[in-house]
Amino acid sequence: MLKIVFLLLLFSYSLEILASPKFFKVYFDADRTGHIESSLAIEQGFKVAFEQADNKLGGLGVEFVTLDHRGNVGRSKKNMDRFLKDPNGIVFIGGLHSPPLIKYRDFINESQLLTLVPWAAGGPITRYPSKDNFVFRLSVDDQKVGKHLVDFAMQKQCKKPHMMLENTAWGKSNYRSMTSALEAYGMTEVGETWFAWGINPAQARLLLATAQKEQVDCLFMVAGATEGALIVAAVAELGLDISIYSHWGITGGDFATVVPFEIRNKANLHFIQSCFNFYSSEVTDFNQQVFNDAKAMFPEQFVDKNIKSPAGFVHGYDLGKIFIAAANNVSFTDNIVTNRIAMKLALESMTAPVDGLIKQYQAPFSVFSHSAPDAHEALDENDLCMAIYDDINAVKLIEQ
Repeated sequence: MLKIVFLLLLFSYSLEILASPKFFKVYFDADRTGHIESSLAIEQGFKVAFEQADNKLGGLGVEFVTLDHRGNVGRSKKNMDRFLKDPNGIVFIGGLHSPPLIKYRDFINESQLLTLVPWAAGGPITRYPSKDNFVFRLSVDDQKVGKHLVDFAMQKQCKKPHMMLENTAWGKSNYRSMTSALEAYGMTEVGETWFAWGINPAQARLLLATAQKEQVDCLFMVAGATEGALIVAAVAELGLDISIYSHWGITGGDFATVVPFEIRNKANLHFIQSCFNFYSSEVTDFNQQVFNDAKAMFPEQFVDKNIKSPAGFVHGYDLGKIFIAAANNVSFTDNIVTNRIAMKLALESMTAPVDGLIKQYQAPFSVFSHSAPDAHEALDENDLCMAIYDDINAVKLIEQ
């Protein structure tokens, strides 16, 4: 009889071992070739959050997998396929670029590919029209950015605006939101200019020809760091009296080192950010401890509080904290698909507050529906600020 009881206990223990994975893998998929600054910042933010949790998720160890899609949507899709085949892959984290996440949005959700978005701002990314929505964002959202930029420009007495947009899904997403915001001010015939990735200085000057002829006084720019640098430099070189109000794509690369302060100043450049960074926000015991932990882990990047692509770190850290907190409410099994679904449901049903750098998050996500289009957005309009690059190339928040 004792032998039977022992065998039953052994069998039960064996099932318990089989019912839990040994470790999880966290995938980072970003452009580490053209925009290494934002990619590193995001990765470091998540890694600090995990380090503070002993690099565990629900009590299980975590390994990190870093991939480079080089700004190519096809390569990003291959990385998604690799993640889906990994029996330990728990979550897929995107980078700066919106196009891969917009183009493969249906694939992501149909495949139940749990995705976190700490940077890409394209409006459609989190708005898959179903409760089976597996994409969660803690970043600025193009559905709100357009209005914020336009409102700020109008306060600065912008009278004759023009839109300068990269010809991608991200640019088109912003075109729609900016057009709607401008129409609210009675501006229904605003000029627009579209450009492709990889323009040269001469092409940047040509892009501004229409704006120059129209005698515009402000430019709404949606560009990455490379093209944005050329456009801002061209405005200064041509001596145009135009103020530039930019999306934050310019902060994802080495923009501030390529475009000197004098040129940025001539172009009266302002851009959008979320409302926290180490450099210009109020110091608290909490955010100082996060900075100290980051400096201990990454001393070369955290020499001082003027870090590169600061929003990437901030969003990565906050989103990492939320994800780790959600995992504490999940009983993991040996089935990775089941675990991803469980994490999705946990993210949508959080009740305990989570302390982050931007704010304390109270139920940051909920179940998506047509009546709740922001259900998978952790930030809102109140979390958006405008910023400048100051004379030491630091991102300085100027409005809250």
